[in-house]
Amino acid sequence: MPDTREARLVEIGNMRLFVRIMLGLALTSGLAARDCAADSGLACEGCELRLGLGDTYHFWSRTGGLVIPATLTWAQGRYEVGLFKMATRQTLNERSKPYRLLAEPYWGVSASRRWKLAGASTWRVFFGFGVSYKSEADPLSVTRWNLASQLAMRLRLPGNGSDVELCVRHWSNGGIRLPNRGQDFMTVTYAF
Repeated sequence: MPDTREARLVEIGNMRLFVRIMLGLALTSGLAARDCAADSGLACEGCELRLGLGDTYHFWSRTGGLVIPATLTWAQGRYEVGLFKMATRQTLNERSKPYRLLAEPYWGVSASRRWKLAGASTWRVFFGFGVSYKSEADPLSVTRWNLASQLAMRLRLPGNGSDVELCVRHWSNGGIRLPNRGQDFMTVTYAF
């Protein structure tokens, strides 16, 4: 049953507040964690833990899904393993059907090989390809195992050498089984 307009507006307002709080916490704790990591003697030298937030879309239309990503990259960003929490429902409003539920909240993981397409000292662009697994099948993809692709831009922040990464991601089964709209989402992550 579709939510009322007022309930949906309250949910959107709460989601925006949550995003602002999480982004503030991630950026604040990231500065401290990055300084401590150099002294901690981590077993994975050159690894980067990235935390952030994201949003889902479908054909460039927002579907309202909050994404909480945690990724680990190594070998200068060439390999990535990620854990993703699709934290809210994803819905699509179309003219023919004003409310369509695309997905309930679920967990996803992915593993990708990434190639640097271009870059300089303050920025890099990556293309990645690999596999992903979703804890739930839904109208976006009826399969839990999917192919994963990504296009990312990493920007170095002035000051302490930290960076942020904006990444557009797509998980799809390639049309092996239908329906296969694919899971589309963007993430912004910060390196710890």
